[in-house]
Amino acid sequence: MVNTTPVSAGQAADLLRAGWAAQRDDGMMASWMLHGRPGIGKTEIVQQLASEIGAVLHDLRLTTIEPQDLRGLPFFDLEARRTVWFRPEDLPDDPTRPSVLFLDELTAAAPHLQPTVYGLLQERRVGPHKLPDSCFLVAAGNMVEDGAIAYEMGTALSDRLIHLRLEADADDWLRNYAVPQGLNPAVIAFIRTRPDCLDTTETALRRGEMIACTPRSWARVSQILTAIPERGLRNIAIAGVLGEAVAAEFRLIAEEIAATVQIEALLETRNRLTLYPASLHGMTALVYALVARADTDTLARIIDIMAELRGLGKSRGAPFAAMPLAELGTHGFELLIAKSLEHGWQEIFLSSAAYADYAAEREARGLG
Repeated sequence: MVNTTPVSAGQAADLLRAGWAAQRDDGMMASWMLHGRPGIGKTEIVQQLASEIGAVLHDLRLTTIEPQDLRGLPFFDLEARRTVWFRPEDLPDDPTRPSVLFLDELTAAAPHLQPTVYGLLQERRVGPHKLPDSCFLVAAGNMVEDGAIAYEMGTALSDRLIHLRLEADADDWLRNYAVPQGLNPAVIAFIRTRPDCLDTTETALRRGEMIACTPRSWARVSQILTAIPERGLRNIAIAGVLGEAVAAEFRLIAEEIAATVQIEALLETRNRLTLYPASLHGMTALVYALVARADTDTLARIIDIMAELRGLGKSRGAPFAAMPLAELGTHGFELLIAKSLEHGWQEIFLSSAAYADYAAEREARGLG
């Protein structure tokens, strides 16, 4: 049991950013350990950090290497009359630019490899080879209770690490991964309405089932929806990723969304009222699809649509009146604003009459 406070993937990413800043600015050298179920996003977090800080990523899968791959190979120097060690090429050695050394699958590594890893994690060296101060060190692994191959971590290794225990969180995954990565709106809408299906590993283990839903498997489903056009084959592939029960439920919603969400038609006409999908799944998918579609050419029209859909309960009546469209539209505006700030599109918002009316309404209600 990893007895520390659980964190979401987004929080773990923030902590690693803070750790890198502390190392870079204050010289705080620390080694970090990401614990979490398979597919929860540990590798993606480290890859994202390396990309953000402009670092060279050295990704070592410890289940595929031997101690000499880290320590290097010995060579007898005849002139010096001593044995020297060739530095392994997989370790960072450039002190002039940032690097991230990622020791993946640490808990599944063979026990005879661990003493070699100790030196890297604690002393930032292995044999005569020392890591540069510009190298940020992160390890990752699955836990024994996750059903993955894993060894118990001894105290000698555990004491050398800052431990982060990741747990899947649907809101965090949608905000920090699914939307920025542009996952299929059907996947996003399904997880927003069925957050319990983001990670079903524990349930699958209890039932003795091989296939479970994970954040990684939902990203793969998003790819399948685009990559396999033939419906029957696509459904079989999705069942092979999610398991039969969840896949059947997802298929119904995905087909409904595909039949009712008409992004291009909404963007091309001003007479939109009959084009909105008459289900919460469809409206949820529409909001996320609009955010994904937003660019400098479409943003003004998308702001108009986002403002309009908030009032469909009054303009269209049932079944729209039963949906939380005001909240859904507000969420859509928040995502649009975040995307606009990232790309410098603020002027389009400032010049939008629809957004001005929306902002005035919120101010009148004391929501700011």
